[in-house]
Amino acid sequence: MFHVKFKTTREAVLWKPLEEGKVVCNLCYRRCVIPKGMLGVCYVRKNIDGKLYTLVYGKLTSINIDPIEKKPLFHFNPGSEVLSISTVGCDFKCKFCCNWVISQEKEIVGKSTSPEELISYALTYNADGISYTYNEPTVFIEYAHDVAKLAKKHGLFNTFVTNGYMTLEAVDYIAPYLDAATVDFKASGDPRFHRKFMAVGDISPVFDTLREMKKKGIFIEITDLIVPNVGDDLGYVRKLAKWIVEYLGPETPFHLIRFFPSYLMTDYPPTPIETLEKAAKVAMEEGLHYVYIGNAPGHPLEHTYCPKCGRPVIKRMGFEILEWNLTEDNRCKFCGAKINIKGKFKGRARKWLSIV
Repeated sequence: MFHVKFKTTREAVLWKPLEEGKVVCNLCYRRCVIPKGMLGVCYVRKNIDGKLYTLVYGKLTSINIDPIEKKPLFHFNPGSEVLSISTVGCDFKCKFCCNWVISQEKEIVGKSTSPEELISYALTYNADGISYTYNEPTVFIEYAHDVAKLAKKHGLFNTFVTNGYMTLEAVDYIAPYLDAATVDFKASGDPRFHRKFMAVGDISPVFDTLREMKKKGIFIEITDLIVPNVGDDLGYVRKLAKWIVEYLGPETPFHLIRFFPSYLMTDYPPTPIETLEKAAKVAMEEGLHYVYIGNAPGHPLEHTYCPKCGRPVIKRMGFEILEWNLTEDNRCKFCGAKINIKGKFKGRARKWLSIV
């Protein structure tokens, strides 16, 4: 591998100067007003002498090969492998974050990796695409943009795993190079949960982001973390499912994710499987065709079922595809119904590894 010297602190995109040397960051919906010498809520964007800078351009905390199903993306290029990357920083303050070691890190740490070097890694390890994940990719959007643009030139696709709190300006900036996104809801968008456990007052802008992504042709899958007792209100599950059907379409994959204790919420129990099954039933009642239960290996709702005949067309165990019952053009082999799969199945031996 080669190493290229470059600046990891460089002027940010999507900001405007204000009076008295302050700046406003227009990257996420917090739209932080940042005085000189101060950081935004994400800890990685700083006002230096009246200009906004990103501090994490190419400062990578993870470079791993993952199955795309881990994102989770079940309907986008199934069976493919992605080079997953992250930095530090996040615009949310989730008390249950499983990646809190990097998302809430205030020190700028990581391996300096140029876009060219990263693409070299991807090609060397035969990755099919790049996934910007683990921490919120919006906060390192300048680097993601440059990598994604270069990735497309080399025939690689790009996916975000995101909280969806990016502004429409940010969507416009990354959309020409972004192929798919997993947008993560917590507690089905319950505003009480978001205020108490995430320090987020209003997530309604996420719905604007989703509509804009759909408009731009970005393939979307939705996850919903169900937290027992405090974030498992079926009324909000129903409300979210109904919105997805109306604005994104009933064919949108919907993943109900099991909570496990982490970070500042280690005294909370894992989500009971029965709770997830009740939520799945509600989502199906509202018309969603592809409803999954995640973080529960071996559960029947890891599989993809044909919405017409009800037969399993893709069987999974965790992130592994065990059985593929689709035709070349992604139709059910049993009844011929079209299944919402983008791309073709890449069945091959999986290699999970950490590159650095």
